[in-house]
Amino acid sequence: MSGQARLAPGSMRDVGPFIWLFSRIAGKVSRTEPPAVFLTLGRNRRLFWGWLHFAGTLMPGGRLARRETELVILRVAASAGSDYEWEQHAGLGRRAGLTAGEIDAVALLAGAQGPQGMEQHDWSLRDRLLLDVTDELLASQDLSDETWRRLRDVLDERTAVELLMLVGHYRMLATTLKALRVQPDRRL
Repeated sequence: MSGQARLAPGSMRDVGPFIWLFSRIAGKVSRTEPPAVFLTLGRNRRLFWGWLHFAGTLMPGGRLARRETELVILRVAASAGSDYEWEQHAGLGRRAGLTAGEIDAVALLAGAQGPQGMEQHDWSLRDRLLLDVTDELLASQDLSDETWRRLRDVLDERTAVELLMLVGHYRMLATTLKALRVQPDRRL
């Protein structure tokens, strides 16, 4: 991502003591500096807490396996060109069980829509379905009846709705982070 952050991560005065402390703890857990996503979005304190609750319901508190959640998030990050989201979730994905080869293959998909991009890795049928759904949603903001049928053959109703919300949420977040030029956090 080029350029300097359009909105610098906030100070304790900007975000308040609770977001400031939360960011410090999150940085220790992720072994990074306090995450800029929290200190930037935290500049709007009221919006931050609602967003954090919603985001936490999807990840880590969602119905999909963490590995699958991270696979979908990485696909969204790669598609959106969100360096921040990619850096955050590549590490989380490794800890959730994605292999280096799988993470590399998701990155290769960034410019390759359709079957030619999928052939870069030998995905399981379930992983391929999750990636197909993610790509179709990102491309058209909809799913064909055939893709919906395939999805419902594998996921129950609540989990299918969650997957749609997961893709939409991380696309929104990627757009926000990219537009604000939020820079990836330094590893400690």
